[in-house]
Amino acid sequence: MFSGASVMESDVGALGWPPKSLVKRIAVHIAGDICMSEHPGSVLRKWRDIFGASQLEVARRMGVTSSVISDYEKGRRNPGSLFVKRFVEALLDIDSSKGWPTVAKLMKMFNLNYLNAVVSMDEFEEPVPLDAVVDAVKGVVLVSSVGREYVYGYTVVDSIKAIMSLEGGEFLNLLGTTSQRVVVFTKVSTGRSPMIALKVSTIKPAVIVLHGLKKVDHLALWIAESERVPLILSTARSEEELVEGLRRLASSPR
Repeated sequence: MFSGASVMESDVGALGWPPKSLVKRIAVHIAGDICMSEHPGSVLRKWRDIFGASQLEVARRMGVTSSVISDYEKGRRNPGSLFVKRFVEALLDIDSSKGWPTVAKLMKMFNLNYLNAVVSMDEFEEPVPLDAVVDAVKGVVLVSSVGREYVYGYTVVDSIKAIMSLEGGEFLNLLGTTSQRVVVFTKVSTGRSPMIALKVSTIKPAVIVLHGLKKVDHLALWIAESERVPLILSTARSEEELVEGLRRLASSPR
């Protein structure tokens, strides 16, 4: 599916960074994530958000109008393999022009398998205070902690996909990429599983947000207190509303 000549060969730095093989691996992973999804439009949107690219930027790289990208993301058109190839290459081309920040972040994850569990992630242009995060996720603070007052990005994780598809080490790798960040777990029932993972992880996220909680597990609260990690319950009506709140926080000037 990917020859990737435009990005894989000509645009990779003269010093061999990032490695062409890993860039291709990332490209194939993204393409597969889109093509195998029952809702490819939402996955197109997810990856565009992850790369921090606007519809207009992607459209210009692909030689189409932004309305075409919007049609695909909203499910009015179904993407074929050629469109997906051009879409992914556009994302990588945009990232290359910025110095590969997103590819670098993805490479740090080593095992790309757990990206399937990532719903959305982004960086904040400036440090964001924790109270702004609480407002963005319509949060209720379950455990407060004296620690980092600012965060620099967020990662939203589908906890069901994480539990079903990830091995223990992969789950810990996911937590390990979120230092100085907010990590949000959706589709949570009691909060015990993600908090146990936090307990054994050597690198702790700055804040944990739980969404979908039906009952607060006392062990989860104890772990948050003992690890000195703020724990927030999101009362957003849906995962989409939760993610949209974080996206607005990432794009709003401060």
